[in-house]
Amino acid sequence: MLNIESPTPSLMKGSCVSPPSAEVLGAPVHVVDLPQVLRMMEEWIEERDRPRWIAVTGSHGALEAYKRPDFRTVLHSAELSIPDGMWAARVAAKKLACQTRQVRGADLLAAFCNLSCSKGYSSYFFGDTEETLALASQRLQSQYLGLRIVGAYSPPFRALTAEEDAQVVAEINRANPDVLWVALGLPKQENWIFAHRGQLRAPVIVAIGAALKFHSGRVKPAPAWASRLGFEWLWRVFHEPRRTWHRAFVCGPQFAALSLWELARHRKPG
Repeated sequence: MLNIESPTPSLMKGSCVSPPSAEVLGAPVHVVDLPQVLRMMEEWIEERDRPRWIAVTGSHGALEAYKRPDFRTVLHSAELSIPDGMWAARVAAKKLACQTRQVRGADLLAAFCNLSCSKGYSSYFFGDTEETLALASQRLQSQYLGLRIVGAYSPPFRALTAEEDAQVVAEINRANPDVLWVALGLPKQENWIFAHRGQLRAPVIVAIGAALKFHSGRVKPAPAWASRLGFEWLWRVFHEPRRTWHRAFVCGPQFAALSLWELARHRKPG
């Protein structure tokens, strides 16, 4: 039986109160809201003592953790695992007998950009395509006047050589961002952060998924009502059928069945 996790030890340092967490198919999911996440990011930026990273976890990530112990280990290394998907958020909240909270990756990026305008924080975007990075940067800087984007890099769609990899890390470190947003897609982005977090100087690293696509305008994000009802997957299938059908119609039912089984076992006494 997968048990409820204690708060991540690293979150217990500092003034921010650690949010509760539960395991969803082996993936840690913190029951946390957007203001709490922003406060933690601010604290980590001010401390700037070491890199801390945030996983953005939904049903896809939880299912990967269930199937792959190595990926489960990667997710457990994150200081914070925010509930991006409503279904994963509901399972975590059900286990903890508390209110469901969801923090979508695109909403976190927008809220941090807004905060950055008053605080002067800087961001670096790593991943996705050059077109998406350019469009997202332009739109975000138009919407949030004074937003500091100190760099953006779209890696080639192949494995980097050791020399290229070192150059990428050096470039990010030279830019010295307060937050590094990694948009390589799950599980590549989480694995990349796990492998490189000891070499990076950014105090906060976030695995952001498709958030830059949404902010670029190339992909229309699901409306808030669809996300609240847990139908964001249906919205994505309608707008990106080739990219999301397998996740929706194969991974989705698997997650539903396994999470219901896990909840049933969780309720059993002893």
